[in-house]
This record gives sequence, C-alpha cells and structure tokens, in this order.
Amino acid sequence: MRNVSADEALIQMEHIVKEYLLGGQVIRALNDVSLLVRHGEFVAIMGPSGSGKSTMMNMIGCLDVPTSGRYVLDGVEVSTLTEDEMAYVRNQKIGFIFQNFNLLPRMTALENVELPMLYMGIPARERRERALEALERVGLKDRIHNRPNELSGGQQQRVAIARAIVNRPSMILGDEPTGALDSKTTEDILALLHELHEQGNTIILVTHDAEVGAHAERVIHFRDGRVESDSLFAYEGES
Repeated sequence: MRNVSADEALIQMEHIVKEYLLGGQVIRALNDVSLLVRHGEFVAIMGPSGSGKSTMMNMIGCLDVPTSGRYVLDGVEVSTLTEDEMAYVRNQKIGFIFQNFNLLPRMTALENVELPMLYMGIPARERRERALEALERVGLKDRIHNRPNELSGGQQQRVAIARAIVNRPSMILGDEPTGALDSKTTEDILALLHELHEQGNTIILVTHDAEVGAHAERVIHFRDGRVESDSLFAYEGES
C-alpha cells in the first residue's frame, strides 16, 4: 500500500475478502485486497471480466460489505454499518455515475438532480438552488426542464454527473460512465470529469476501456481478485 497519512486518506481498505456462494461452491471475488486512496485523486480501476473490479466498485460504493477485512471511508468504518447506516453514507459521501445514466424518465433534469437532497430532507428552496448550480456547472443551464427522452446521451450523462455532485460528496464513483456514449461524447464527459477533479473532487472510475483509464492519474489493475498493478501517471490532456 502507498504511504498515506490518516488525514490524507479518503479510502482505507485492509485485507478485504469477498466471497459468494454459487451453486454450492464458494467463489472468492476479492482476495486479500489492501488499498489507500487520497482525497483529490483521479483513479481508474481496470481489469478483464471476472477480475474483481466490479466487486471492488460495490465495496468502495458501500453497495456491498466484505466477508472479512476493514474498510474506512472518510473516517467512517463502513464495514460494520447497518443497511440504513450504509444508505446514509452512500447518499452523503458518494456521488454515483452509471453507464446507463439511471435517470427517472418522468422527471425533468432539475427534478432528477434534486432527488439525492430530497432523501436528506433539504428544504425545497435550497434543493432547487443547489440543483440549478450543479446543472450550470455541467453546462446544462438551458435544459433544466427537459426530461431524459428529450436529451442526448451525453446530456443525460451530464445530468447524472450534476446529480452526483449536488450533495457535495467525498468522491464521485463512476461505473463504466462512458460505456453507452460515442467517442466524441466520451471525450466531452471525460473533459468535464477533469474539470471537476481540478476543482478538488476525488474521482474513481471503474472501466475496461484503456482509453478512459489513460485519463486518470492513477491506474489500478485487478486480476483474479487481487491488485495486479498500481501505477501513477501524469495526465497532460490532449496533445
């Protein structure tokens, strides 16, 4: 693991094991994984199908709990939390971006972005102000009243990113966030993520796409449930 102080660490994972029972057989999806991620890093988690990267995303995103091991997220030991406590941590500390956007079709862009705040009981006026600010940050100030079917794929992903940042989370976690987009729109979305990173946001992308991974400053490769390599890079943008 990298030498990172407790104050710098956003994610601290120690000896994480995740096992599933499949057809009477125990499958070990993660095998003694230890990992540290600092506040403000831009990380890509990569690996082939079955490597453990999706299971790792579920662990990082508090969507699942380890069979054994310790996970501390932003000072909170999440590996011992109840389901309700985990849900609170997810909403408070993690902004999710999914491949298929996961927008509610009957809601406008503004209403979709307001949703995470609704669950936290934030007053309507503040919800609207913060949602408008988030949509402006992603370049969709003029699309706030459009529903998902009135938006392009890239615009829908921008709405999803606005929703991810509106609660001012500790990190933005993307699961193949450009997988449903064409190459030009992919570059636009990655450029937006770089802007958010430069503003101090921690970004973690789970991807199989090497071109997407090349945009990160740190790339962690998984294979057979273990960290195969962990490399730092200096991303310099398009040449």
